[in-house]
Amino acid sequence: MPSRILAVVIDCRRCRELATFWCAALGYEVLRRWQDADGRTYVELGAPGRPMLLLQPVPEEKRVKNRLHLDIVPDDGGQYDEVERLVGLGATVVSDESRHPWVLLADPEGNEFCVLPPH
Repeated sequence: MPSRILAVVIDCRRCRELATFWCAALGYEVLRRWQDADGRTYVELGAPGRPMLLLQPVPEEKRVKNRLHLDIVPDDGGQYDEVERLVGLGATVVSDESRHPWVLLADPEGNEFCVLPPH
């Protein structure tokens, strides 16, 4: 029997601040906060019918390129309208090359993600 993905996990230093960004970016809400045995507080984000994000606290800053990242598309409006909205929420544009259909952004802690045109 195959497994299924429960959540996409994002390592971060400031879970509360990053939760604010990703909730606004994706139309998610905080589903639950919980602590592990070491007292670290995790934050689960989600919306009905969409994959859950789990913000996992880590002590170190991000140092290298992500090995896994999110590709997102706007529900309404165009790709560049969405990029502008996300930058207004605290993202930064990392790369926007005309040879690629995506725009590479970073969230407020530097985690990369791509914005693609609506499908």
